[in-house]
Amino acid sequence: MHDPTPRRPRLIVLGLDGLPYSTACRLCRAGHLPNLARIALTPQARPILAELPELSPVNWTSFFTAAGPEEHGIFGFTRLDPQDYAIRFADFSQVRARTLFDRLGDHGLTSRVINLPNTYPARPIKGMLVSGFVAHDLNLAVFPPFLAHQLRCAGYVLEADTTRSGPDPGYLLSELDRALRGRRAALNLLWPDLAWDLFVFVLTETDRLGHFLFPALEDPAHPWHGPSLDFLRRWDELVGDVLERFAALPEPKRLLVLADHGFTALTMEADLNAWLREQGLLVTDGPPRHELDAGIISAQSRAFALDPGRIYLHTSRFGRGRVGPDEAASLEERIRAGLTRLEWQGRPVIRDVLSWREAYPECAPESLSGVTTRGASPSDPAVPDLICVPHRGFSLRAKFDQTRVFGKEDRQGCHTPDDAFFYDSDPPEIQPGDEPDTHSGPKRVRDVGRLVLEHFDVSRKLILSR
Repeated sequence: MHDPTPRRPRLIVLGLDGLPYSTACRLCRAGHLPNLARIALTPQARPILAELPELSPVNWTSFFTAAGPEEHGIFGFTRLDPQDYAIRFADFSQVRARTLFDRLGDHGLTSRVINLPNTYPARPIKGMLVSGFVAHDLNLAVFPPFLAHQLRCAGYVLEADTTRSGPDPGYLLSELDRALRGRRAALNLLWPDLAWDLFVFVLTETDRLGHFLFPALEDPAHPWHGPSLDFLRRWDELVGDVLERFAALPEPKRLLVLADHGFTALTMEADLNAWLREQGLLVTDGPPRHELDAGIISAQSRAFALDPGRIYLHTSRFGRGRVGPDEAASLEERIRAGLTRLEWQGRPVIRDVLSWREAYPECAPESLSGVTTRGASPSDPAVPDLICVPHRGFSLRAKFDQTRVFGKEDRQGCHTPDDAFFYDSDPPEIQPGDEPDTHSGPKRVRDVGRLVLEHFDVSRKLILSR
């Protein structure tokens, strides 16, 4: 009999922060992750590219706005105030583009979101939101407010404590287990009534494991190989729980699984501010009080860097900037040439140095439709002049208290802009003659957000802020 009641076309997005496609496939083929293998070892899974810089706040914001940094305005973990030179951490209040949840809400659609980075402090949406990294106060990390009490009673923690992770891997794994239990509790709380259209569930524990124990995942002889895989098996059980819940949903439905960047073993860290200082391009007024003390940047400075690989010419965009338009092009070329030659033990460190024009081709004061938006423009002090992309295994830093270009502390893994895991249960059809990596599916993280809008038939142009 025909059912006259239309069914809501639900969409689930499972976020697996920092999970490399190549590592996922290797572990699945070895039998360590049987639940993930149900999706990873299928034609619907493949790697995609991260947005630059390849950081969580940049990429998760690109997902939940379906836009790049040039529109949403998040270019890293931090931003520098152009007048007082104070460095402040990025958060939800700085996101310039409207979110998927805003746009779906405009159409009467409900979203439920758990542990999504860069959504702190939480703000009202049509649905429920539990903010992710860098949330630090549960009362400010949830909407509606009553969720804080329920999550606290369930043992939910916003983030695993990684302060002792380098010297104490056992402590890291116990903290990741504690966080994982909380994620499951949140899933049990927000999923069951099915009073939602979009459900976003992000597991950030793979990123934390990668930073401190990535070599243990790659090397069976590593002393923490077994315990790391034991944790991943428990993580895989939660992935399996999500897959079973998805399987039980009525049609129509769709599952997207997304990592925000790839990962690899860390070879060495390189500090760009230390390099700029060696070149005489970063001049400071007195010693720094801490690693983020950009207030010491002198008017004599020609350039400075912000984490991880953003370089800014010290132009009139900044209160003390003195670099003029006539000097900017030659200074940019000098920095690009110097960094291209930078080596560590005979190995080149920097793969690409991209201008803002190359990294953000859509970065303009007007949208494609010609309507002025709140998006970034080249004159915006948040937009970097150069984006540095390191070779695999090198991690870029930009502290203000470093005197050495090269160093390595307690981290053992680093991000990559490629090899980010992606899966779509309902991918576009591949036409005869198409190569698997050239079809119309997503190429980078922002495209996954656009898939969400397309799934619910929400126009792309609605993303742009009025």
